[in-house]
This record gives sequence, C-alpha cells and structure tokens, in this order.
Amino acid sequence: VGHCHPDIVKAAHEQNQLLNTNSRYLHDNLVDYAERLSKTLPEKLCIFYFLNSGSEANDLALRLARQYTNHEDVIVLDHAYHGHLTSLIDISPYKFRNLEGQKEWVHVAPVPDTYRGLYREDHEDSVTAYADEVKNIIEHAHKRGRKIAAFFVESLPSVGGQIIPPAGYFQKVAQHVHKAGGVFIADEIQVGFGRVGKHFWAFQLQGEDFIPDIVTMGKPIGNGHPIACVATTKEIAEAFAATGVEYFNTFGGNPVSCAVGLAVLDVIEKEHLQAHATEVGNFLMKLLQEQQIKHPIIGDVRGCGLFIGVDLIKDQRE
Repeated sequence: VGHCHPDIVKAAHEQNQLLNTNSRYLHDNLVDYAERLSKTLPEKLCIFYFLNSGSEANDLALRLARQYTNHEDVIVLDHAYHGHLTSLIDISPYKFRNLEGQKEWVHVAPVPDTYRGLYREDHEDSVTAYADEVKNIIEHAHKRGRKIAAFFVESLPSVGGQIIPPAGYFQKVAQHVHKAGGVFIADEIQVGFGRVGKHFWAFQLQGEDFIPDIVTMGKPIGNGHPIACVATTKEIAEAFAATGVEYFNTFGGNPVSCAVGLAVLDVIEKEHLQAHATEVGNFLMKLLQEQQIKHPIIGDVRGCGLFIGVDLIKDQRE
C-alpha cells in the first residue's frame, strides 16, 4: 500500500502507545484481525496462526501438513523458492541446487509454463499433461515406499519466472495429491492481498471450485511490518493440536502487528487497490506488448494485475 502510508504508521503508533506485548496475553486485535481476514477467504479456511515472517509461515505449513497426513514427502515446482529457513531451503530448488542438493523426501515437478515449458500453448491439453507429471511423481514415490505429505506451490510462481499456471491445473493436481493422502499448500506470500487485481488471492485465478488446504501469507500483509499468517481448515488444525504440543509464537499476532494488519486491509479497501492493480497492470501490459512487436528479444509478456513477467529470448524458434 506504499512506503510509510500514513494510515499504517498511525495504526502502529497508536497501538504502541497503548499496549504491545507478547501473545501470551490475549488481546482483541488478534481476534478482530482474524475475523476480518477470514472474510477474504473461502469459508473452510477458518483457522489462523500468526507469525512474524513468510518463512515462518511456510515452515509451519510444512509442520501442519506432516502432522495431519503422517507423511513426510513434499512435491514442489522446479525453480521454486519458499523461504530461508533450513526446512524451506530443502524444498526450494532455486536454492538447494547450489547447496547440498535434493533430499530424498523432496520431489520436483516441472513448472506449468505454457511459454517455454515441457507443454506449451500449442499442446492439446497442457493442463492435464502438467498435472500428470505430478501424478507420475506420486506413483514413482509410492513404488519407493514413500508417502506424500503436501504439494507446496506458489499460486503464481514468482522466482521461477512470473508464471501464470493454466486454469484448472491446481484442481487436477489437488485430486492426485488428495488421493495420495496429501494436502495442497498455496504460498501467497508474494502474490496475495489483491496484487493480481481481479481477485484478492492468486489461487482464485484457478476458479471458484478450487480451495487449497493451507494458505500462507507474508510480505504485503503488514506493508513491511513483520507479520505473517497461515490459514487452514479445522481438520488440519485439530490434528496439529492433538499432539498436545501447543503452537506458540512470542510476537506472532501481537497487538501492534494486528493493528497494522487491520490498517492494511482498510487501505486496500478504501483506496480500491485491487481495481488499481487491474487498471495499472493492464496499462503496463499494453505498453509492454507494444514493445514486444518492435523488439524480437521480447518473447513473451504475461501477467495478471501487478504481477507481470517479460521473457527475454535469443531465438524465436526455441
């Protein structure tokens, strides 16, 4: 919502003057913010865990998935990046390929990129073809005696190249993952909170019939203030709580962070920032497409709202 937005600064300042404490002390801001955030999501995503960073959120999502499924393995997309904690480096091909390599419990699926990926725009059914790659990974893992805990994916792969997965891909993948006893985790840390314009969450681009089992949030949730969130279902949360080991985060969901989170939602609504993302994004896409006509080095211009990629190439035929 913009650097030093006065409404955000004011909310943080006013709450700081009243009370900022660790989250063992109950405060209405946490409940108020959870209720407000829940209105942006499908009804079944009704349990919220608050944290301090996107990496913390993704690490917790991994723990939730493993506890709920009693499985270990994770499927991710090639080139993915999900955070800087050790657990997340392990599921980030963008990082682990330059470090210790791929763990045996990590499986890498091809990015559903219809421009330069395995199955392109001219393929008769790229959605099914890419989803079948995940199905094949699951079958191969099962033959090795391994079990899938989660398919972990950014709703729009960002570090992997600003990719827009074809509509219907998530639905088909979710079918395969659920059949294997796993859950679907949508990482919205870079792409959530109205950035795509037409929807508040990027996973909604896949269609109204798709709902992830777990959604993670970070970055724009606090406009730079350290707050993050994991949203999930009652079933997953209850399985997590059944261990008897409570989840606690000293400053996750503290009064100041929640006041900031509420102010961010207010600004997005008051300043019509979703519509703004659509309008400015469409304008930028139009200008970039005009440049594409002039310059052969621009192979593809793709995006939605203010999530836009320009693919630079050496050879049009490849």
